[in-house]
Amino acid sequence: MSAGRLVKRLRAAWRAPMRAALAGAFVLALPGAALLAADSFSTDWALAAKSKARLIAGGGDLAGFEIALAPGAITYWRDPGDAGLPPTLDFSASDNVASVEPFFPAPRRIKEADGGEAFGYEGGVVLPLRIKPRDAAKPVTLALKADFAVCEKVCLPAKAHLELTLPSAAASPYAGAIDDALAAVPRAVAPKDFGALEALGADSWRLCSAHEDGPPRDLFIEPPEGWWLKTAAARGDEGRDCFTLTVGGKPKDAALPIALRLTLTGGAGALETTVDAPAQR
Repeated sequence: MSAGRLVKRLRAAWRAPMRAALAGAFVLALPGAALLAADSFSTDWALAAKSKARLIAGGGDLAGFEIALAPGAITYWRDPGDAGLPPTLDFSASDNVASVEPFFPAPRRIKEADGGEAFGYEGGVVLPLRIKPRDAAKPVTLALKADFAVCEKVCLPAKAHLELTLPSAAASPYAGAIDDALAAVPRAVAPKDFGALEALGADSWRLCSAHEDGPPRDLFIEPPEGWWLKTAAARGDEGRDCFTLTVGGKPKDAALPIALRLTLTGGAGALETTVDAPAQR
């Protein structure tokens, strides 16, 4: 992601003078926006611009942060793409919680009106949460301060302050939704099981993975801070799906090799790994 493009996009969006009025109007577009009541397994919906969000309990050590979006709106993955903001989740005010590990379902590549590409979700998403209590014999209360962005023709910041005491015994009606979201999280594999990466030039590489039947493959790259890499599908050998990776920007005086977190979607299921992108020999 280009830092310059990100700042330019967000400055324009965040300065929108009517964003408070728009937020109120956008809420009315949400399906079921009036249905705010919580149950013992969920919080109330927190309403924001073209979105609503809540915590849901999944049973055992699982919970979920659910974002529902109005038609046409999107929200972002942990890497937002050309512009946007990834969600930030702060659980520091929780009670009897040693740690919370969030998981991100595989993203989609979404074309935006300005010609850029977003990595994220349409319609909504559940981010599974794995909770480790400090004392397993005591109740766990999740307290979440979430910041995320919702975009359609304009991008607006959204916030949700939520608190949920996790039920200790009964089966949760939201367990299936959290299990489905977990199934969509990319499976971590060793680099050798992900694909073969080879240098093509000073700032470019070719990645090939074994072909799998299923939806078309797509590759998402998370480089170190300050780096920006572009990817494109490439002609594959028989039985392989291939992509080119090209440096589009990097910090001054930065040098290879660098670690790349790669996510491959489509095929028989999403995969992720971390590889070292070598310099050309």
